[in-house]
Order: sequence, then structure tokens, then C-alpha cells
Amino acid sequence: MVIMKKVCVVGASGKLGQYMVQHALGRGYEVVGVCREKSVGKLDRFTGQIEIIPGKTNDRHVIERAVAGCDGVLTVLVPWGMDNYSSGTAQAVLDHVPEGARLIFSCGWHITMDGQDVYPSSLKLQEKATSILGRLFRFVDIEDQVEACRRIFASDTLWTVVRGSDLEEGESQGLPVWSRHVGDPVLESNLTRRVDFALFMVAALENDGLIHEAPAIVGCQTPSALAHASGG
Repeated sequence: MVIMKKVCVVGASGKLGQYMVQHALGRGYEVVGVCREKSVGKLDRFTGQIEIIPGKTNDRHVIERAVAGCDGVLTVLVPWGMDNYSSGTAQAVLDHVPEGARLIFSCGWHITMDGQDVYPSSLKLQEKATSILGRLFRFVDIEDQVEACRRIFASDTLWTVVRGSDLEEGESQGLPVWSRHVGDPVLESNLTRRVDFALFMVAALENDGLIHEAPAIVGCQTPSALAHASGG
């Protein structure tokens, strides 16, 4: 197990990123945050507590500087624009992370590692609509997120890809539960608190059982998770 002392949060200014910074600081880690220059102000509440490196997360020079000396890297994969943002970000992290560091990436349920996920028709339609509209208006590229994860899965680094369900705000309910495949009964509720998605990401840094896994998660207090816990 890697002993965590210093971690980098790539995409620190977003809602998920800020929660990850919060959880990482709570565990006593030294934190480096990467975010676009125009978003630095969103991290003002962490002034004096973290180092901030401004720049695009798919900028290889920015990532090389940010991950230097880190024991773990938490990366928010976002399918922004049409310039290979997700795959460029993932590749930069894979190429520059120190040897032996733990890499935790966030993504959605639409990503599959082994093709054994079973998706509800509503999720398939939502993904198709998002992909078509995103490419039409050039603001989202779902396929690039798929490519990013393909590169991660092919890597021999110590990676984990955490696949989040629908997200909601609210007080923490505790560490989410996970399963290897979308479609498993425990995941049926399809809802997780965003603060707990971040909690799972940070906890995964020290969970060697998640190395080379792509856990799909759901809130631990959702009906499907509670039913699974009770043996129902």
C-alpha cells in the first residue's frame, strides 16, 4: 500500500473537485489543486491550505508540474468541448505521475470496462441524446470520455475508475457501496450524494482492493443499497 502524504486533485474547482479537496485535507494530506485560471477564485475558501496550479487539465506541462512528488492523483474526467479534453487529461496524468502512485479517476456509468454492464433504456437514451447534442453544439464529447477510460484500462499504472450514478447535493450519508457492473440490483436506486462520490474517490486512494477496478457506486442509504445490506 502506498502511504499517502501528498495528493493532487485535477479539476479541483468543480463541485466534485472541491469536495475531494475537503476530504483530502480532512485526512491530513498535502493537497495540490489544478484548475483553469478563470476558476481559481472558486477555491478561495482553501487559501493557505492548498497549492493551486492554474491551467487546463489537458496541458501536459501543467500536469507534469502538479503531480510531481504526489503519492496519489484524483482526476475528474470531464467531456468538455471537442479538443480531446478528457483523453488529453487522462494521458497527461498517466504519462507524468510518479511511479507507484495511486490514480483515481471519476466518470459516469456509461463507461464500461468489460462490456458486461446492463443499462436501463432510459440511460441509453439519455447518453445518445447528450452525445448527439453535445457534438452538434460542440460543448460535450462523450466518446472522448470513453477513449480516456480505454487508455486508463490499458495502462499498467495503479488506477481505479470510479463510475458515479446520478448525483444530488446534501449532507454526507457515508461511504457509497459499489458493484462491478451497472445492472446489479444493489445499484438500482441510481443516486449518490456528490459529497459521498468525492468521499469514495479519496478513500479509494488507500484501498488496494480497488486497483484495476471500475466500481459503479450508489449511495449507502438508498433503497437498493439498504435492501442489499439486509439481504433483501
